[in-house]
Amino acid sequence: MTSSDHKRSGLPDPMLAALLALGACVFFACLSATVKHLSTELHGFAIAFWRNLFGFVFMIPWLWRHGLGSLRTGRFGTYLFRSGLSVISMMCGFTALAYMPIANATSLSFTAPLFATILAALVLKEKVRLRRWSATLLGFAGVMIVLQPGSTGIGLGEILVIGSAFLTATVSVIVKTLSRSESSQAIVTYMVLLSTPLALGPALFHWDWPSLAAWPYVVALGLFGTLGHLCWTRAFAMADASAIVPYDYSRLIFTTGIGIIWFGENPDHWFWIGSAVIIAAGLYIAQREAFLRGSRGTKAVAMQASAESAQPGIGADVNAPKNSSQGDVPR
Repeated sequence: MTSSDHKRSGLPDPMLAALLALGACVFFACLSATVKHLSTELHGFAIAFWRNLFGFVFMIPWLWRHGLGSLRTGRFGTYLFRSGLSVISMMCGFTALAYMPIANATSLSFTAPLFATILAALVLKEKVRLRRWSATLLGFAGVMIVLQPGSTGIGLGEILVIGSAFLTATVSVIVKTLSRSESSQAIVTYMVLLSTPLALGPALFHWDWPSLAAWPYVVALGLFGTLGHLCWTRAFAMADASAIVPYDYSRLIFTTGIGIIWFGENPDHWFWIGSAVIIAAGLYIAQREAFLRGSRGTKAVAMQASAESAQPGIGADVNAPKNSSQGDVPR
């Protein structure tokens, strides 16, 4: 989006878009922290249900404003499959936070663009050249540095969060196929409407009612997710996706700070080295894709980014029709 575009559209300065993106990442980090706090009392599956339920409640004004007239589709099965994978991704990511530090979970969630690159080549038959393959391999090397499999081993939390990132990448590929024939509004609306009932079934197998003290945190799940999604969406509407996506990595700073202050976590130097490698690879892939594709569909990206609040399901939901580079952790 050029400066002349801003003048014609009356949009604020791009600096506001950057601040909104950072604000979104703060909300997503708070969502991750809330999930981790609740994981001492509730199973991750139940937390995912409550997050979807209250997320739906806070999205009702948006649904009321846009209506349901755009829901005519011949691809309901694809919507259902996509929403199911998103819910599973969220459940994996939320459950992972009960077993591992919040900062490590956030770092590993950034593997979503690495998986997305592989899936785009295999499923969508996109051309991925040597430089992006090299960045992908470098990113997975960073994963191994964070995991340090030879020291403490790879635990359930690590497996779950990487699985969540893979599912997030898979969803991004499905969204790309949907965006060829479906409106971004329909993609968002179906995600909102289907997630809560899909999350209820698995949650019932691990059901516990929240305690009285936990209810404010349960409501905050939907509030943080919705506010984060609104800020993220607005940021995409004000600036090119290639300028906004890199801010998602600021979540690592925010979640690490929360982890140190709230949960007493103390990331070691290998965590920082590995995270830097993963982020560098992800940034290169995002910028390279933006360069090859050019800036297109920014508003569609913004609409879709709003739909995914699944981080690990721990991240800023950025499964956009235009860009398959980001992922879901408690956002």
